[in-house]
Amino acid sequence: MEILHVSAECYPMAKAGGLADVAGALPKYQNKIGHNAKVVMPMHRTKFLYNNQWEVAHKGAIFMGDNKYEYTVIKEETNKLGFNLFCIDINGLLDREMIYGYDDDAERFTAFQIAVLDWLSNWQHQPDIIHVHDHHAALIPFMLKFCYTYQQIAHIPCVLTIHNGQYQGWMDWAKVGYLPAWDTWRWGLLDWSGVINPLAAGVKCADLVTTVSPGYMQELMQEANGLEGLFRTEAYKCHGVINGIDFEVWNPATDTYIAHNFSIKNATAGKKLNKEMLCKQFDFNPQLPLFIFIGRLVEEKAADLLPELLIQTFAKARDKFSFLILGSGEKNIEHQLGSLNNRWVGYYNSKMEYNEKLSHQMYASADFLLMPSRVEPCGLNQLYAMRYGTVPVVRRIGGLKDTVQDYGDEGGYGICFNYPNMGDMLHAFDRALALYDDEASLKKVRSTMMSLKTSWEVSAKQYIELYQTI
Repeated sequence: MEILHVSAECYPMAKAGGLADVAGALPKYQNKIGHNAKVVMPMHRTKFLYNNQWEVAHKGAIFMGDNKYEYTVIKEETNKLGFNLFCIDINGLLDREMIYGYDDDAERFTAFQIAVLDWLSNWQHQPDIIHVHDHHAALIPFMLKFCYTYQQIAHIPCVLTIHNGQYQGWMDWAKVGYLPAWDTWRWGLLDWSGVINPLAAGVKCADLVTTVSPGYMQELMQEANGLEGLFRTEAYKCHGVINGIDFEVWNPATDTYIAHNFSIKNATAGKKLNKEMLCKQFDFNPQLPLFIFIGRLVEEKAADLLPELLIQTFAKARDKFSFLILGSGEKNIEHQLGSLNNRWVGYYNSKMEYNEKLSHQMYASADFLLMPSRVEPCGLNQLYAMRYGTVPVVRRIGGLKDTVQDYGDEGGYGICFNYPNMGDMLHAFDRALALYDDEASLKKVRSTMMSLKTSWEVSAKQYIELYQTI
């Protein structure tokens, strides 16, 4: 089966969040089980672009209203990622350093999708499945079926995966002229609450819709930033498939980002060595339990609660633990967390940045990972943490509920709480400190976590089974 994944980001070419990790791992594992999966994305100007060799795969031109854009499809020459990676360059539109955050993002990603379909129309053979990811590619199912110029490829089944339903790509109807000529009788498929909603259009028009965990699919039917009724209506074609992680990238036994490699057999000693190194870097006491938070500093991740949580936990258990934060996001949250760096010197620090190497070292070193998310479609950080023997302390929401079982339950291996509030988080924090003091239980939990089968191999097979139904 030939599968084309269409995504705004893909690790290691360009990454803003978990979408990149999925786009960079799922096709590789689909290829490992005998299929031919490829990825196409915008040509962001990143280090990966300049550090690798590319060849031109196609050149073409598209129109958006009265504007003509020439585009070039380039292909990474060596297949070093385990799949063919294609990037679409539209001079002045897609060739930018940031993935998102421009005033003309609606124009940029619409042009990207039109170029993808124009390129597909010129393939000598077409893929068996087009798999689009999030709202940046969600107009493709509509355009494939109802734009006249793509009728020769309209038969190709299309799957939409939603990684975060809060972001929907809303566009004013004045921008409808961006689209190639289409069947205007179908305007209702584009519309939601008086605007063009690409994510809603994708849900309506895709042959299958998936989310990155069964729990998140159920939650979207109750709270989806205005699309709850749509998800309930389209429930017959909606499925939840839990994300996996790339065991080749996230493997403490071979990870080149960490100071000391280790496996499940010597996890206690290996984590101790890594922890000593990291604590030396930040002037922490390695004898104390080390808590970490890694991720976007936004309300969705409940990062706005971290300053008050730190104040209360340090007031209650000062000198009993260390806490390290890595991430970036809303400036007011960054400022609050950064302003605390000098308050508990030797026990707390924060780095407001994206740092892949440091994140790996933190997973290998820490005892506990905190994830108090208000919204968490699947979450990958808890899976990375468990792979490295770090106990996840998570709220029961979305994919966190599907992937972390409380250690108080039979066979459990994490610490779970129900609500993102001070009471629940402080109680979970106390349980973590108690677990740290119980060496036998901590060792058992660590062994259970590191033995979990969370590789993409399982999820890749589930996606193939879903493709086969359409």
